[in-house]
Amino acid sequence: MIDTESPPSAPPPAPSRALLPRWPYVLVAAFLAVGLLVLLAWPVHLPYYAMSPGPVEDVADLVTINDVPRYDSQGAFYLLTVSLRGEVNPFEWFEARFLDDQIDLVPSEDIRPRGVTEEQVTRSNQDAMNESIDSAIYVALERLGYDVTFAGDGVKVLEVVTDSPAQGVLQVDDVITRVQGTEVNTVDEASARIKEFAPGDTISLEGTRGDAPLRVDVTLVQHPDIAGAPMVGVVLDTVNLSLALPIDVSVDPGNIGGPSAGLEFTLTLLDLLTPGDMTKGHVIAGTGTIRFDETVGPIGGVRQKVFGARSIGAEAIFVPRDNYPDAITAADDAIVVVPVDTLQDALDYLDGLEPAPAAVAAPITP
Repeated sequence: MIDTESPPSAPPPAPSRALLPRWPYVLVAAFLAVGLLVLLAWPVHLPYYAMSPGPVEDVADLVTINDVPRYDSQGAFYLLTVSLRGEVNPFEWFEARFLDDQIDLVPSEDIRPRGVTEEQVTRSNQDAMNESIDSAIYVALERLGYDVTFAGDGVKVLEVVTDSPAQGVLQVDDVITRVQGTEVNTVDEASARIKEFAPGDTISLEGTRGDAPLRVDVTLVQHPDIAGAPMVGVVLDTVNLSLALPIDVSVDPGNIGGPSAGLEFTLTLLDLLTPGDMTKGHVIAGTGTIRFDETVGPIGGVRQKVFGARSIGAEAIFVPRDNYPDAITAADDAIVVVPVDTLQDALDYLDGLEPAPAAVAAPITP
């Protein structure tokens, strides 16, 4: 008998291993790459500042009046500011350039010139604000008929003219406090005293040179540009120039710097010191410097200031005429942009306003 043997059966197939999707690995790799990019790029500083809308202030809240009546209004004058962030990193640059229309990029050199520190920029802005307040108070009080004078601690020599009587006699930074025996505190007083004499007269000048007393004699000559006028031959500046005010009025700007609130300071002071309501119940914003001759000068960041005015529901905004083309790019149908060259332009616009309805709501601070 022949035995037959069955061939061995084939082993069962091994279970196939499922293929895992690759996208989680790609996602993790991309996340890590982005994280690394952020880590590397975040500390990088680009030569730009980001300028965005800053705080908005009711100017009346900043004004103190003590010894004369104060007439508050139903409406308000608002000053506008900008916020600066810089120098920006690449992500902040991208946000300002492509994502947020309210932010503009400004070259660093325009904000902080080479060699100037942040502290110096801050101090310069504070000085500009103080000068703006002085100009606004002067213009407002002069408009109201007050006699406003200047005070100082003498006059400093800024420059000595070549081939003039002062050359070799006076030096830069000399301080003069008396002219021919008469005390002088400001440039106007010194100039007026000198004009009492004629070319060829010799006058005495007294003051200080550094910490030492100074007394010199100068023989006046004919002024080359003004017939009959005497000339010493120096450029002078008042030391510690300030206003001698006939009433007790002041403006406290807090941490706000720069000169651009001058127009709104002036309008608010006129409003608070005059019976009635110049705003006629309206919410009026504004920006622009104010000079002693009542002209309004251009400012920076006007687009951001228009956005700031819109944020508190201002119905109109005064802007210097030179800034008008940029200002209207940030306006909408709810706000009127009013270009002005002088204080009178702003007053004329206010005179033409109709009184606001009594139900108009007060603006909401953002």
